[in-house]
Amino acid sequence: MTRDTHIAIGRRVLSGEAEALSMLANALDDRFAQAVDLILSATGRVIVSGMGKSGHVARKIAATFASTGTPAHFVHPAEASHGDLGMLTKGDVCLVLSNSGETPELADIIAYTRRFGIPLIGVAGRADSTLLRQSDVALLLPPAPEVCPMGLAPTTSTTMTLALGDALAVALMEHRAFTPEHYREFHPGGKLGARLAKVGDLMHRGDEVPLVATQTAMSEALLVMSRQGFGVVGVIGAEGRLTGIVTDGDLRRHMEGLLGHTVDQVMTPNPHTVGAGALAEKALAIMNGSKITCLFVVDETGRPEGILHIHDCLRAGVA
Repeated sequence: MTRDTHIAIGRRVLSGEAEALSMLANALDDRFAQAVDLILSATGRVIVSGMGKSGHVARKIAATFASTGTPAHFVHPAEASHGDLGMLTKGDVCLVLSNSGETPELADIIAYTRRFGIPLIGVAGRADSTLLRQSDVALLLPPAPEVCPMGLAPTTSTTMTLALGDALAVALMEHRAFTPEHYREFHPGGKLGARLAKVGDLMHRGDEVPLVATQTAMSEALLVMSRQGFGVVGVIGAEGRLTGIVTDGDLRRHMEGLLGHTVDQVMTPNPHTVGAGALAEKALAIMNGSKITCLFVVDETGRPEGILHIHDCLRAGVA
């Protein structure tokens, strides 16, 4: 088999699955909205279950729900029959996946939801299946053939089910007005956590912030700059607002007679600043764009709360 043949097979598979997703999008109707409403009305969690390949998809859907503001977890149907049914409560809603809708291992979890009045959303490819007939909301997958050459291995069907889970998650997110700040609460680690880190999480505070008052002699300001090690000192006015900064560049420009000056004569007025609630990515963009290495962090009135160095962002993985 040639390389071109491999490529042709890949394209055929992807085109077939893309066509199935288009069929699924066109097939969505009021039952999808009912499923969203049912989840929104739940006082507990979304319990997602499935067997085999559907089980793997169910785990991913549960993880997506949980990370986007909809409390959820996966329950294995076989384990449910041996005690894990106790994880389901009357405040929950159950989302069960099965392409055939007749998976034997699902019988106990379906029966449990019916016995105790737990809302059931079923996803399957057969309208007359046991799962969809028993469901409060039945989400029927369109009759798209599996792209497996034998038509047996779950391929197209699992792709559609996974995409349907994403569609539910995004609909729930948008209804709840889920924001990047909410998302960060569930993703504090790794690159994503770094991208969503706030300036207030990384900045230096208190005695670490190099500050002097207006009219301070440059000899004293130099001592503060050297002691704090940021290569900059902020100048604050009578009301505590940041009025300017003295940088290494300012020192070079006023080298002649420097020690005879006050900070007001040397400083750069109206410096770039950032708020503690801003994303660290925004602060890094300001520093890169202005070719500076530090930003003072100020509150709504212009009073300094901290200082952020570019190295703080890089150490945190913000880049």
